[in-house]
Amino acid sequence: MNLFENKNLKWRRFIGDESFDYKIDYEAALLNIRDHGQVDLLYRWAPNSYCHFHRHTAETTSLVLAGELHVETIELGADEAVETKIRYAGDYAHKEPGDVHMERGGPEGALVLFSLKAADDSLAQSLDKDGSVIAESLFSDILNRQKK
Repeated sequence: MNLFENKNLKWRRFIGDESFDYKIDYEAALLNIRDHGQVDLLYRWAPNSYCHFHRHTAETTSLVLAGELHVETIELGADEAVETKIRYAGDYAHKEPGDVHMERGGPEGALVLFSLKAADDSLAQSLDKDGSVIAESLFSDILNRQKK
């Protein structure tokens, strides 16, 4: 499968509303899912746009394929990011569960391959500013959508 030229990918778009004080505009496409909790996803960000503030609850690896991915590591209760990294095309990262952060595309956006391995059903949790869970991404939900 060519990830750059595949017109058969089914993208699911996420856009934030006025309740968020940052611009949310990103899309996700499922590449592969396996019953043992492994899921491979392709994400793309619009230029200078964020995905939701979140915590990974699954082991996660990522590979930036195009553009820049700006990652701001957040310590809950702090007023600002404790670390900011820019990942460029070719940059690979592996994180254990519990990583709390914001991600946004650079000036040209970003295209990133993610592989998540859920120890239980949870993959990630979208968070409010205070760290409260406002939504959860579940392996079973993705699996059920795939079976339809």
